[in-house]
Amino acid sequence: MTVTQPVVCTTVAQLREEIAARVAAGAATVGLLPTMGALHHGHLEIARRTRAENDLAVVSVFVNPLQFGPGEDFESYPRQLAQDVAALAAEGVDLVFAPPVEEMYPGGAPVVSVTSGTAGAVLEGATRPGHFDGALTVVNKLFTIMAPGPRIPFRAYFGEKDAQQLLLMQRMVRDFDHRVEIRPVPIVRSERGLALSSRNQYLSAEQAEHALVLHRTLVALAAGELTLEQARERVAAEPEVRLDYLVTVDPQDLELVDPAPGALALVAAWVGPTRLIDNMRI
Repeated sequence: MTVTQPVVCTTVAQLREEIAARVAAGAATVGLLPTMGALHHGHLEIARRTRAENDLAVVSVFVNPLQFGPGEDFESYPRQLAQDVAALAAEGVDLVFAPPVEEMYPGGAPVVSVTSGTAGAVLEGATRPGHFDGALTVVNKLFTIMAPGPRIPFRAYFGEKDAQQLLLMQRMVRDFDHRVEIRPVPIVRSERGLALSSRNQYLSAEQAEHALVLHRTLVALAAGELTLEQARERVAAEPEVRLDYLVTVDPQDLELVDPAPGALALVAAWVGPTRLIDNMRI
């Protein structure tokens, strides 16, 4: 099978020109998968869906400095563009947008940015202040850069693993009247249940084994086999695992609720030095 290499765009002008040319040539729908690269099978599953559901499939690969707080892993975050492009080529992706930081933020961090409000200040936002402001700001820019026009359906794909981010992206689209449809994609897991993440590669084999407690505990909580407090105790008791939070929320607004059908269980923990998140519907 012949694999066509995606066109890699490094500037806003180049990306816009490529999208305009593809639309003029007949592309009737445009799909975007925003990523920070270091692509794993979960990303590729979303890329596959983006390709299947759209005439023009675009993946952004940009390690966004606005999403990293002091002491986080911005400098060490894995960057492997050539490997990512090869993987995306195998999925039939048309365009890869891989700009340098200076292209996305000329002159430094933007003076005007998107804020995530109260919904972005809890859970992940409480532990990582400013993280969601950075994520929303860069995706807001991507939506503006890529908007193909009112007659061309535009869809953006986000994994359900980052449940709080997904909710905030949906809210931003409503609040800003973006002409884009957010399409959630279910969590992709390893054979043993660990939610796939670019940060999983930081884990040693032993740490990856300990990390399985997150999924196993969510399964037991969702099945009613554990109370919320028992679930927290189980995660906290696992060697090398330090629990940040394990809560159940209303998936519409992230308000804390008791475990009950329809609620969403969210967990975040450090496994060794690596922070992982996961979630599951009750």
